[in-house]
Amino acid sequence: MRRHDNPPAVRQYGFTLIEIMIVVAIIGILAAIAIPVYQDNIVKAQASEAYRLASGLKSAIVTNIQEGTCFADSATSASTLEGVDKMTGVYGTAIIISSMNGSPPCSIKYTFNSSGVSGQVQSKTIVMTVNKDSILAKDSATTVADKYLPQAIK
Repeated sequence: MRRHDNPPAVRQYGFTLIEIMIVVAIIGILAAIAIPVYQDNIVKAQASEAYRLASGLKSAIVTNIQEGTCFADSATSASTLEGVDKMTGVYGTAIIISSMNGSPPCSIKYTFNSSGVSGQVQSKTIVMTVNKDSILAKDSATTVADKYLPQAIK
């Protein structure tokens, strides 16, 4: 008969507490980095709607400038003709306004909704100057931080 001084080796299955704690710490660090970047990207996506709506209003401005005014209804400061001088999007509304600085003659003011959008842009505005050829850089009346604006209007 054979004597067993050492019992057979016991196999361990699963993870140790320290291994689980390391994994949780790594996930926490990644989340701390990823969440702010994700939130900034949400704001950028919402702000890109301003340029999309401005592009739609640009053709109306070109037509109106040929008539000697910024607005289809010959208003002097702003028109609210839906679909002509005003476009409503998911996150806000764009309207044609008189230029803040007089040159070029027309601007587009995009105002974010007061709810249903990121807190960084709620009720803020993007003002884009426009001439007969293109949408130009943002006007000084813009209240949205530059880091959220589309490259086309910075």
